[in-house]
This record gives sequence, C-alpha cells and structure tokens, in this order.
Amino acid sequence: MTLNLELDAQQTQRLQEVARRLNVSVDELAKAAINDLLAKPESEFERAATRVLKKNAELYRRLA
Repeated sequence: MTLNLELDAQQTQRLQEVARRLNVSVDELAKAAINDLLAKPESEFERAATRVLKKNAELYRRLA
C-alpha cells in the first residue's frame, strides 16, 4: 500500500531531523511510527485516532 501525506514545513523538518538522528530514512521512520501506533492496545489507538481526527477536522473538511 502506498500512502501520501501532506506535512507542513515544521512537521517535515522535525521528521527529517529525527530520521537523521536515528540514521533511518524518512519512509522507514514513518512506517515504524505507524507500526507502533497500530501495535498499541485498541483503546489507546482509538483515543489517539480520535484526537488526531478532531485536531485535523477542519483540514479534512477543506480537503474533501
């Protein structure tokens, strides 16, 4: 599966810095972060997903 994300400049910079610090590619870091999120117990994942969806609701509305 291919996933495209649009990050703002600050998010992109932070992602690149962390990847560089960990000596992995940005893709590998993003994949690891997703794996970590999905590996959490269901209730923690649902809380995190709900928080992200609420935080970005306006963005999602504009993109629709």
